[in-house]
Amino acid sequence: MADPRLRSLHSKLRACRRCQEAGYPITPGAIFSGGAEAQVMIVGQAPGAKEVATGLPFSGPAGKKLFDWLAEAGWKEDEFRAEQYITAVTKCFPGKQGGRGDRLPSARERELCSPYLSQELKIIQPKLIIPVGRVAINRFLGKEKLTRLVGDVHERNGRLFLPLPHPSGANLWLNRPQSKRLLHRALERLSFIKSSMRL
Repeated sequence: MADPRLRSLHSKLRACRRCQEAGYPITPGAIFSGGAEAQVMIVGQAPGAKEVATGLPFSGPAGKKLFDWLAEAGWKEDEFRAEQYITAVTKCFPGKQGGRGDRLPSARERELCSPYLSQELKIIQPKLIIPVGRVAINRFLGKEKLTRLVGDVHERNGRLFLPLPHPSGANLWLNRPQSKRLLHRALERLSFIKSSMRL
């Protein structure tokens, strides 16, 4: 049976209009998936246009790449979606930024949405958080170069964090040989965590 606290939170998320009322050009409608029993939580930046259409987090091109990475670590997409939790720093599609892809949620939008992420963490209590992309990594691990964070497991207050770069095709960081090595190392670490925690 679904956790009543999480069910209540999800209802609040779907009804939330904080950013819209503050004048931001978002498409309201929070996008997330998973239940309170999840041991792993993926936290992205924000949903994209494809996610608005499907109602499913990481269901666009970036999501395909992310699940290709997770497959390298031993997770099939349907298995992960069924057993773990996926959310984002900001829960609604922020809109486009000219011809350069999706708009980066502002600091104020992140602040407005922050209590919801805190509540998700409190209810679910994941053993491992996978922050995906700079916005999510900053939220949990602070502002540090990706080369100093990706590829390693970090512990904060008894919880594990394994950061991954944003899987967008526009992310040029992924094209560097060093970045590819760090990503491969991160996925090896994730595979080890999966097997050792019996996830």
